[in-house]
Amino acid sequence: MSPEKNQVKVTDLKLILVDPIEELCSAWRQEFDGVQAVSIVTGYFEELTDYDCLVSAGNSFGLMDGGVDLAIIRYFGLELMERVQEHIIQQFRGEQPVGTSFIIGTGHPQHPFLAHTPTMRVPMLISQTDNVYQAMWAMLLAVWQHNQKEIRKIRTVACPGLGTATGRMPFQRAAKHMALAYKNFLNPPQTISWPYAESRQTAIGSGGDVT
Repeated sequence: MSPEKNQVKVTDLKLILVDPIEELCSAWRQEFDGVQAVSIVTGYFEELTDYDCLVSAGNSFGLMDGGVDLAIIRYFGLELMERVQEHIIQQFRGEQPVGTSFIIGTGHPQHPFLAHTPTMRVPMLISQTDNVYQAMWAMLLAVWQHNQKEIRKIRTVACPGLGTATGRMPFQRAAKHMALAYKNFLNPPQTISWPYAESRQTAIGSGGDVT
């Protein structure tokens, strides 16, 4: 079967937002209100049964030894971190930039893919940055590009809070940036202009020097 067969349309992609903190889930419900094919689960990714790809919101070096990343390694095995780091060495010369994401196999029959998506270079505060928007955007692009070329498609993505733990991004701000990225992903422009670019930047409201 060619990769073009059985394509997943962008509008068919399902997104599960999952986090044990109800305050974040409440912010997600507000910001994603009316957005198609999005479900919000107050709980842990380990409790989910139906997803193809899990998002790892880690750091630029693939050091998965804390927070959700540690839970991911406990669930999928230490070998997954080793392969993530090897990919970072081979494809990014040892440092994966914030604003990039790659899809890698997990070896798990029900949950075959991981989207490694740094929200920070190393553990640090990112509350006044646009790192969460960049990470969400990069992850969605990585899934979309995977589905354009690979035979085994990603139809459902499970995503935890981005930047809300170590990064200390306020829940409402993180939810807003994640929702903006998803809405922009679902609605690409026909043409690009400065007014279009400026309107996107105004909506995000961060990046560059903090004034």
